[in-house]
Amino acid sequence: MRTSARWTAVAAAALLTATTAACGGGQGPGDPQGRGPITIWLSNNEQEVAWGEERVAAWNAANPDQQVTAQQIPAGKSSEEVIGAAIAAGTTPCLIYNTSPAAVPQFVKQGGLVPLDTMPGGDDYVTQRTGEAAAQYRSPDGHFYQLPWKSNPVMIIYNKELFAKAGLDPDAPQLLTYDDVLAASEAIVGSGAAQAAIWPSPASQFFQSWFDLYPLYAAASGGQQLVEDGEALVDSPAALEAAGFWRQMYAQGLSPQEAYTGDSFADGKAAMAIVGPWAVSVYGDDVDWGVVPVPTPDGLPAEEVHTFSDAKNVSLPVACQNQATAWDFLQASTSADADRALLTETGQMPLRADVAQTYADWFASADGAPYAPFAQQAARTVEVPNVQNSVEIWQDVRNAWTGSVIFGTEPVESALADADAEVQHLLEVP
Repeated sequence: MRTSARWTAVAAAALLTATTAACGGGQGPGDPQGRGPITIWLSNNEQEVAWGEERVAAWNAANPDQQVTAQQIPAGKSSEEVIGAAIAAGTTPCLIYNTSPAAVPQFVKQGGLVPLDTMPGGDDYVTQRTGEAAAQYRSPDGHFYQLPWKSNPVMIIYNKELFAKAGLDPDAPQLLTYDDVLAASEAIVGSGAAQAAIWPSPASQFFQSWFDLYPLYAAASGGQQLVEDGEALVDSPAALEAAGFWRQMYAQGLSPQEAYTGDSFADGKAAMAIVGPWAVSVYGDDVDWGVVPVPTPDGLPAEEVHTFSDAKNVSLPVACQNQATAWDFLQASTSADADRALLTETGQMPLRADVAQTYADWFASADGAPYAPFAQQAARTVEVPNVQNSVEIWQDVRNAWTGSVIFGTEPVESALADADAEVQHLLEVP
């Protein structure tokens, strides 16, 4: 998820010359009833590509007159810049399985996405598949411009060996409250078990706040977004509590202020990390790890803790000429069986209601058991607000966070209050 506030001219120029079979190529809006060949974009994640190619092969075998071609999303500074440039050029594919919710408002402003609820049975399909969480993905105009597809609910992973070295219980660590985590962090760093207790990126890109501020804010607020009903909550009590916790971590040297060039958790430089279920395959048997929900100020039980969703969704660009085929393929590729394959092959959580219950047999298996805590957490995720100027809003939040929380160059309260005012302005500009 490497999103940026501006679409680069380089990416736009490259995509102006691109061609995509049956989808766009500089053409106008496609036909909602059109059927025929389509092209789709997948991420460059190896497991997702394999999953997508399997779905395409099954579809093509059953639909010889509506063939689907899968491509990896073209290279660029970020996938969001590539998508934005393709929308501007009319060179989008028919489906994009790599759409960041934070970028959807910009794509909608460009007039680039089909409202899926205008397709046959669209609203029911999105809401029934996704459940209550679907409301977070409905745009302010009432439409669904994205199908909530998959999430990577973030939790705290910890290194059992390093916890034991610090004199902490590796099987039942006390990490429920901010005070618990601070005490454990002091023991880890003070004992020399690890250089850092936890090492979030201190970089200034807007999306970095999704992996320090936002999970703890989501938990402390009881599942609120950073914008609710048009009101910015950047300096709300929950946000200030989360910021206060991280300020202590940095001020006490428990979280370093400089960036780590590798993987601090894998390298044993940090005893904890904020991760999604992708961590299971990344760390595997290389690290003896455990996982717990993110902490809350007063220590909520695990079944009540919310966190950031870290989702990627599917969009249907308006330049797609054969939109009926695209809509049918989208549903086929997000069925219960297709989602099972996505889960078992990639370890990512389909954005379906009751994932843990739907695939309980797999989570009870040896392969699925390490993912079970993330499946439980998937029932309580918070998405970024679906509002105009989304990327700019998060950049303002990150700028305030970097100066006040990470480096302590200004008071946290005033920095977040200023950011709150700027976010409110961005919510209200035409």
